[in-house]
Amino acid sequence: MIAYADFALAVPELILSLGALGLLMVGAFSGKEAARTVSLLAIVLLIGAAGAVIEGGNGAAFSGAFVVDAYARFLKVLSLLGSAIAVLMSMRFARREQFESFELPVLIVLASVGMMMMISATDLITVYLGIELQSLALYVLAAMRRDNARSTEAGLKYFVLGALSSGMLLYGASLIYGFTGHTDFAGIASALADGQPASLGVTFGIVFVAAGLAFKVSVVPFHMWTPDVYEGAPTPITAFFAAAPKIAGMAVFVRIALGALDHVTHDWQQIVAFMALASMLLGSFAAIGQKNIKRLMAYSSIGHMGFALVGLAAANENGVYGILIYLATYLAMTAGAFACILSMRRAGGMVEEIDDLAGLARTNLPMAFLFGALLFSLAGIPPLAGFFAKYFVFVAAVEAHLYWLAVIGVLSSVVGAYYYLRIVKVMFLDEPAESFEPMGGELKAVLWAAGAFVLLFVVIAGPIGQAAEAAAKSLF
Repeated sequence: MIAYADFALAVPELILSLGALGLLMVGAFSGKEAARTVSLLAIVLLIGAAGAVIEGGNGAAFSGAFVVDAYARFLKVLSLLGSAIAVLMSMRFARREQFESFELPVLIVLASVGMMMMISATDLITVYLGIELQSLALYVLAAMRRDNARSTEAGLKYFVLGALSSGMLLYGASLIYGFTGHTDFAGIASALADGQPASLGVTFGIVFVAAGLAFKVSVVPFHMWTPDVYEGAPTPITAFFAAAPKIAGMAVFVRIALGALDHVTHDWQQIVAFMALASMLLGSFAAIGQKNIKRLMAYSSIGHMGFALVGLAAANENGVYGILIYLATYLAMTAGAFACILSMRRAGGMVEEIDDLAGLARTNLPMAFLFGALLFSLAGIPPLAGFFAKYFVFVAAVEAHLYWLAVIGVLSSVVGAYYYLRIVKVMFLDEPAESFEPMGGELKAVLWAAGAFVLLFVVIAGPIGQAAEAAAKSLF
């Protein structure tokens, strides 16, 4: 039976769910400023939910299908921060591009509810419900600009491929249930704890579940939607796609692998290692020829999810710790990079080509410096935050004797550094192009916060590392 204590553990989710309904009412009955009002309230709502997550307790709810632990709290805070930043960065952009609507922040809030369900899910049914709640909102967000052919195309591609991936996930979950008799992670783990290799049916189930989750985090070979959707969707929505949903997808991937499938690690470790290897290589090499900065960020995202999967392939506590540090730094770097991309506006409108950044150091030195620092961090150059993120996952891979994966990861990182450094070269060495319009105050705040995070990570890493360590231990 469902008790009051169950709902007490789900207070952040209830805050967002009821808040989304309230925001709809505010939007429907407000005047012309409805979108701005709802956006500001949505940011307050998301930050309030993050506060409730931090102050909440631990425990299992709803017959063990929903759990709150240090791991869930850490990743929920990250995903909620990503959502709040996306709403903040969308406000001025949507107004200028004339697609401002109060539904946009409401959809982000509803997607955040789905992400939080995914992060706390300890049952395959709960996982599926969370993924669908998130995905339905994301499909609409991708096609938010109904009068724009690229946005409509992005939404359609994302919907079709997302429906396919959901079907694969559901089919894999049904196979695992059929051969173990359980949908809850503890029951599945118990059924597979006989020390024998997984049966053929369970193996097929693992493959299909991994395929469905791989789509959600856009890793090879289920990455095909990423460049087109990133390029076609409105830029603040692209920033949202690049951060918060990836965090939730990686969270559920790790929890299923190390919770439900802990006793058959060998059966899924090879799959994850292949995905990590292929994603790192594709992300490094495919981005080299890109001229559109949003497409470049899409391939960069694929590569970074590959690096994060190296920690999962290690299948140990240090690997999870590395993933958590990686996701925290990835959120900051992505938010800062997209704040710069959203500032690429001239009198004729938004521009997205890398060459449009030419000579930025002479026209806007602070933006060029911070963007350069973020790009160096994405490349993994010490002593910036991105270096430590990669270092921790590679150390975990070495401890798991996955030397080949760590070596190829380092080499991929070196190759990937080329296209990040190319942007730095364009900004600092090329002849200046026409200067951009002044940067909005909210974008400046995001950029300076992200820049401070990557530059001062060595100083502020202590509390983040302690929280990540506690979160990793809660899974083992």
